[in-house]
Amino acid sequence: MASAATSSSDKEQVLPTIDADQAHALLISGHGYIDVRMQEDFDKGHAPGARNVPYYLSVTPQGKEKNPRFIEEVAALFGKDDGFIVGCNTGNRSRFATADLLHAGFKNARNLQGGYRSFLQSANQQPAQQQ
Repeated sequence: MASAATSSSDKEQVLPTIDADQAHALLISGHGYIDVRMQEDFDKGHAPGARNVPYYLSVTPQGKEKNPRFIEEVAALFGKDDGFIVGCNTGNRSRFATADLLHAGFKNARNLQGGYRSFLQSANQQPAQQQ
C-alpha cells in the first residue's frame, strides 16, 4: 500500500536546464523554442523560429497576472513528447513556466538558463552558421 505522505524531495522535480550553447545546438537539431515573455518584449527580438506564449499577461508593481491559458496555448504548438526550449529574458520566468509544463506532462521541455540575454551573448561568441 502506498503511503499518503510524500517527502519534499518527491514534490521537488528536477528542472531540466540547458545553457545557451546547448540551446543553439538543440535549435539546429530541430527543437522548438517557446518564448514566455510578453508580446512587446518578444517583438523587440527573439530566438530564430521562437513561438511566443506569454507566461504572464501583465507585470506591474502591484503584481503579476499569470496567463490562465498558458498550458493550453503551448499544447496547441507542441505535443507532450516534443522537445522544446523554454526561454524568457533572464531565466527566472522560464523556470516557472518549465515547471508548470513538466507538471502538465510535457516530458521534453528544457529551461534556458540565463534566458534570451545569455542566448544572444552565446550567439555573438559563435562563428556564423550556414542556414
